Amino acid sequence: MAQHPRKVVLLDLDGTLTKSDPGIIASVTMAFKELGHPVPDDEELHRFIGPAIQESMERNGLHGKELEEGIRIYRRYYSDIDYFDDPNHPGNKVPGRLYNTVYPGIPEQMRKLTEAGYFLAVATCKPEPQAKVVCEHFGITDMVNGVWGASMDDSRLHKDEVIRYCFDEIGYDEARGDRAVMVGDRWTDMDGGKAVGIGTIGCRWGYAEAGELEAHGATLIIDTVDQLLDGVNRYFAGL
Repeated sequence: MAQHPRKVVLLDLDGTLTKSDPGIIASVTMAFKELGHPVPDDEELHRFIGPAIQESMERNGLHGKELEEGIRIYRRYYSDIDYFDDPNHPGNKVPGRLYNTVYPGIPEQMRKLTEAGYFLAVATCKPEPQAKVVCEHFGITDMVNGVWGASMDDSRLHKDEVIRYCFDEIGYDEARGDRAVMVGDRWTDMDGGKAVGIGTIGCRWGYAEAGELEAHGATLIIDTVDQLLDGVNRYFAGL
C-alpha cells in the first residue's frame, strides 16, 4: 500500500536527464531523407526534442500515410537497428535512442533527491517501451521509483496524459496529502504540469528556446544540473 503523503518529482527524460539530441536528430534526418523531403534546418530539428514525434512531423508537413511512414522510418533508426556511432563506447554501433548521454551530475542529484525522501518518476512523451530501454541502459531505472511514458498506439501521447497515467499507476492522492512537481526543459513539460494542476520547474540546460520556459509559466527556473535538489526543495517549501 502506498504511503501518504508523498512528494512526487516527475522528471522529463530527453533534455532533462539525458542529452539526447544526437540520436533524435539523426533519426529524424534519416526519416526525411528516405521520404525524399527536405531535411528541416538545425533550429527546427532541435524542436523535435520534447514533443511527441507525431506532432513534430505534422508541423513539418507530413500527414496521413506519409506521416505513418515517417514515424515508421524514424522508429527503425531510433529503436531497431545499430546504425550510429556509440558516443559512450567508440567503435560500437547503436540505435538512435542510445546515441545519447546522461548529463554530468544527474546521478548525484538523483541520489540526493532520494535521500531527501522524494518519490522520483520519469514522465516522458517518449513511448514507454523505448523510455524503459533508455533508462535501463543508462542506469536511470535504478535512480528512480519508476518510468512512465507515452503509449505505442497514440492513445496516450501528450505530457498531461502521461502525468495522469503515472498518477493513476502510483495511486497519487491529493486528498491524502500527496503533492507533485513536473521538472523539464520544454514547453510541453510546463503546459503538461499546468494542465493537471501542479507546479513546474524549468531546466535551462536542455532544449528550450530563449524565453520559452517563462512564456509557458514555469513556477521556477534553474540554470544548471547541480541546482536540481535545491530547486525541488524550494518548490515544495513554497507550497
